[in-house]
Amino acid sequence: MTNQLRLGFIGLGLMGKPMAAHLLKAGFPLWVHNRSQAAVDGLVALGAQAAGSPAELAAAVDIVFTCLPDSPDVEQVVLGPDGITAGARPGLIVVDHSTILPATARHLAAALAERGLGWLDAPVSGGQLGAEQGTLTIMVGGEADALERARPALEAFSKAITHIGAAGAGQVAKCCNQIMVAAQMTALAELLIFARKADVDPAKVVQAIRGGAAACWTLDNKPERLFAGERRPGFKAYMQAKDMGIVMRSAAEFGMPLPASEVATQLYDQMLDMGMGDLDNSALVGVLEKMAGVQLLADSD
Repeated sequence: MTNQLRLGFIGLGLMGKPMAAHLLKAGFPLWVHNRSQAAVDGLVALGAQAAGSPAELAAAVDIVFTCLPDSPDVEQVVLGPDGITAGARPGLIVVDHSTILPATARHLAAALAERGLGWLDAPVSGGQLGAEQGTLTIMVGGEADALERARPALEAFSKAITHIGAAGAGQVAKCCNQIMVAAQMTALAELLIFARKADVDPAKVVQAIRGGAAACWTLDNKPERLFAGERRPGFKAYMQAKDMGIVMRSAAEFGMPLPASEVATQLYDQMLDMGMGDLDNSALVGVLEKMAGVQLLADSD
């Protein structure tokens, strides 16, 4: 049975395309727009309708989902000359799944409210695999009634939806998420290379510590891939670096020192300088390998 809400999705990258596909599978009429046409064609083949611009898409739907690289991209798509606001009817809701500055989310919420439009900042956690499996965690900022209207669609690609608070609160929660992710990835890189430098088997170290106080998602999911020499993404390092930039800019806005996150940000920036930005964020271990003068894999020495 077809769901009544008409949905639009803008930004059909590694995350957005599978999220949009889940909306189609759930029976929602879906319009899609993307800078590259191949992703649009793939979803049209599954039953979506193509829109030539954000404005054209907005004119056809009740809710627009966006999943874009950074704050300026979201501002352009929402407020640009051929953006969502150029075609939206009163009552339309914009649900932004991008990771952007909390300040940008608040600005866009206010700009849309002046036009009689709704806003939810709804960044996600779970990576490409979570998008493909429909098991993302969504942290939401914005009005509760707008969330309830969008919830049936959000449930098509998520396992948990938490209303954090007013506009911008979802992005604050995502900053907190990325603080923890970066801390775990940095700690993982340090402990693995520390063990290797001390001529101790890192795999046995991981086996020993993952059941105690050091237990965490990263320790459960990343070491085996690294031990197998697998450093392709999951979640690309350049996106982690971008997100840490958002964390640090927001911390400066709030007057909040984040010394550990500052170090993690520097390490991810160094990773990019070393040409490893398209690798997994756990491949931060490569920076530590260079600093320590050893390789994680003994047969690479």
